[in-house]
This record gives sequence, C-alpha cells and structure tokens, in this order.
Amino acid sequence: MKLLRVGTSGAERPALLDAEGTLRDLSGVVSDIDGTVLADAAALDRIRAAAEAGDLPVLDASGLRVGPPVGRIGKVVCIGLNYHDHARETGAEPPAEPVVFFKAADTVVGPDDTVLVPRRSVKTDWEVELAVVIGRTARYLESHEEALAHVAGYAVAHDVSEREFQIERGGTWDKGKNCETFNPLGPWLVTADEVADPQALSLKLWVNGELKQDGTTAEQIFPVAEVVRYVSQFMTLHPGDVINTGTPAGVAMGQPEPKPYLRAGDVVELEIEGLGRQRQELKDA
Repeated sequence: MKLLRVGTSGAERPALLDAEGTLRDLSGVVSDIDGTVLADAAALDRIRAAAEAGDLPVLDASGLRVGPPVGRIGKVVCIGLNYHDHARETGAEPPAEPVVFFKAADTVVGPDDTVLVPRRSVKTDWEVELAVVIGRTARYLESHEEALAHVAGYAVAHDVSEREFQIERGGTWDKGKNCETFNPLGPWLVTADEVADPQALSLKLWVNGELKQDGTTAEQIFPVAEVVRYVSQFMTLHPGDVINTGTPAGVAMGQPEPKPYLRAGDVVELEIEGLGRQRQELKDA
C-alpha cells in the first residue's frame, strides 16, 4: 500500500494512493498514519479491506499539499557514510560499524515543502536517502530476518545538511543536520510487503534539472536489515520511528572546487524507485 497524509501542516488527514493512482480518503478508517496505526495489525487490515472494496472516498489532489507520510514521529535515526561510493568521494575509510547520528523529529517536512537555507550558511548540501519506518517495537534484535519483520515500510528522505556547521563548527554533526526543514519525507509510506528487496532500489537527485546523484541501495555498506538490527542494540526503536540509511555519491561536498552548494532559488528534485518523487525550492531562512 501507498499511505500518505495530506492537508495543511499540522492538520493532515490520512490517505491512500490506490493501484490506479487515485487519491483516497482514509479518515473514516483511521485517524492518522502514525506509530499507533503502524503497530496495529487490525488497523492495517481495515485499510487493506477498505482499499480492496473500492469504496473509499476520492480526494481531489489538485492543489492539495502532501505532508510527511508518518505523523508524530518519535525520532529520526541517521546512518552516515553508508555507501561505498560516497565514502570514496569524501575521502573517508568505510566505517567498521554504522555511523549513527540523529535528526530532531521537527526537521521533518512534506516532500514538496520549502527548504530553508540557514542564516550565514555557505555549505548547504543535498542527500537523497532511503528512509525505513519502524512498525514494531525493536530491542536487541538478533537476526536480519527479525530486523526486517520490524519494518513497516519505506519512504524517500532528503537529508539536507549544512557542511560548515556539521564539520567545521566544533566537530559535532548535530548543528549541520538539525536546521529547520532539513528532512523532507515522502510522498508515500510504501508498506514493506510491496518492496521486494530494499537493496535493489535506484536513487536519483537533480539540482536545477541537472542529475547529481544516481545510485543504488546495492552500494550500501550496511544493508537495511543490518542497520535496523545494529541500531536496536543501542536504543529502543518504536513504531513510527524513522531511520535514514545514508546517501550515494554525488553530494556537493564531494565535487571539485568551487563546490556547488545550494542557494536560495535552487530547485532540488529526488526520487527512489517505487517510492515516489520530491521537489523542493530553496529560500533563505
């Protein structure tokens, strides 16, 4: 299923994109798409049954804002340097264990919402990423099979980063990762049963129409199953939590000088095979 949330920020309603590409209203079936619903097998069964019955009300998609596909996210866990080609372009050694950092949940915005270039920023960068959405509480998972059984679905994430803040302003990544609007998510949450192999998805990103990133999740150093298993050894993952699993080569930081960092007026578009497409215009904060 392709689940999404539409409407004004803070007042999104749950919806479903059916097999014919028609937007359907789910607000009569569930109150939202969030961790509570994702952890409730009966609620998901009700959604599937309503979709199969074909009697969900149609929503007019024209002019309708698409919000993040998951509401009330508890935390966003991020994995750095998780693609062999991205590690090479940045001159970094592939890590022996996953590099873990966080983004605050309030960085998450809709897939087509405006991205704000922070004040005094000179190195705002792009990163297309596969996002994993957790569907069951995960603690100390032992196997890859168990890890994948805790995944509700997948989405497109844009891990926007300010490299000067991240790398040159004290050595902690948080300042460069948690600026306002720095995690567009969506358009859809595609349930795990519709993603046959999360390690066989193409990822692409364009800036002002020019292709910058063109990769595949097959290049991940730590595959999705290992990322979920590994992270569960250090923290509890709750339904609705999101894991951004890293980006392939092609970020601005890895380009020759002068590096083409983002500026107000730039347009970024990104997509992952089967998971939809995003488009953001950048403006000054």
